[in-house]
Amino acid sequence: MSGQTQEEPKNPGLDKALEAYRRVVERREGEDMPEAVRDEMERRLNEIEEREIVERSEEHEPVEIPCTDGRITVGPPTLTRFEKARIMGARALQLSQGAPPFIPIPKTARISLDISMEELEQRVIPITIRRVLPNGDYQNIPIEYAER
Repeated sequence: MSGQTQEEPKNPGLDKALEAYRRVVERREGEDMPEAVRDEMERRLNEIEEREIVERSEEHEPVEIPCTDGRITVGPPTLTRFEKARIMGARALQLSQGAPPFIPIPKTARISLDISMEELEQRVIPITIRRVLPNGDYQNIPIEYAER
């Protein structure tokens, strides 16, 4: 079977995106779309089709971004609400299973979550948060480095 070329695998996601772009331009320009606009649209569609699709780059080896001078460089300088919830939940579970508290138990504490909230507020829980960037690089952040 000489003379036949292997057809590149179809990318249905790309095809749908190109068709959606075509419909948007045609809707915006109306039925009397100028030839120059139609040519520009086709040029852009061809340019997008010719681009190399990179699904995953294996070249980057994740590295740790150090906390220099106690400064957080990845993400906000404070703990996020998700990090706080995860820390308090894990610590409350430890306390409910008999772990000793790091602070004197406050008189207002009724449940282990109250104690873990106070421990987090005082920054006495020995825990480190790992914030990871999309490329795999990460920063390990002791909670005492986070602003209150």
